[in-house]
Amino acid sequence: MEFSTLAPSDAADGFRVRGPNGDAVLLIHGFTSGPRSLRPWADALLAGGYTVSLPVLPGHGTRWEDLAATGREAWTRAVEDEFDALATTHRLVFVAGLSMGGTLALHLGIRRDPAGIVLVNPALSMVDRTSMLAGVLRRFIPSVPAIANDIALPGQDEGAYPRTPVAAVHELRRLITATRRHLDTVRAPVLAYRSLVDHVVSESGINALRRVLVGMHPAGVPRLQLTYLERSLHVATLDYDADAIFAGSLAFFDRLGGHGHG
Repeated sequence: MEFSTLAPSDAADGFRVRGPNGDAVLLIHGFTSGPRSLRPWADALLAGGYTVSLPVLPGHGTRWEDLAATGREAWTRAVEDEFDALATTHRLVFVAGLSMGGTLALHLGIRRDPAGIVLVNPALSMVDRTSMLAGVLRRFIPSVPAIANDIALPGQDEGAYPRTPVAAVHELRRLITATRRHLDTVRAPVLAYRSLVDHVVSESGINALRRVLVGMHPAGVPRLQLTYLERSLHVATLDYDADAIFAGSLAFFDRLGGHGHG
């Protein structure tokens, strides 16, 4: 991926833009969605001086049928490769993600050594319990109605697929299970934002983080800082609390030694 500037009309495309001051943030979008859901966050981080990478995950940005044929290993490999690329040219690399992007951010916290992790409604558990049957249902039902635009603020569109492939739901559940199994090995401090009302992911995932990420990090911050969002639904990065998320993540990265502002 080349370093480049990005026009506002390209909000659905992935990109990496170099900031002036040496540290980077890898932003990871959610399941069936794309960079559009995180573009305002990326803009805020760029304005803060950070290099920002916002890739399109494999199986996304095309057709839902492509996602149906994509396994979780493709997602994890893509974020690992992008993290490694950033780490070769930047002093510190932070990771942040929405929904499944949060799960993948935690995966990087297990497999790599990010300087800090920010999560927005991470997909560590699902509200729809029929998702547990996806491994069986995928043989009979190719797709179900979209999991998209759980946003309270009118006029927002995260750019998700119009259908959700059941096979990919099964892969997402496999990713969740593998990630939750190793949460205790996450070394980076975590800042998590959780919407009080969320129609996509349930509270049990946040409870798992609370049980495991206890105590203080050597950097002098709690291993887990949790902030509840009162006005936003699942896609909080496009919702009423978005500006608070953007400001809070910048302050978090700066406190951990990030040199976004120079």
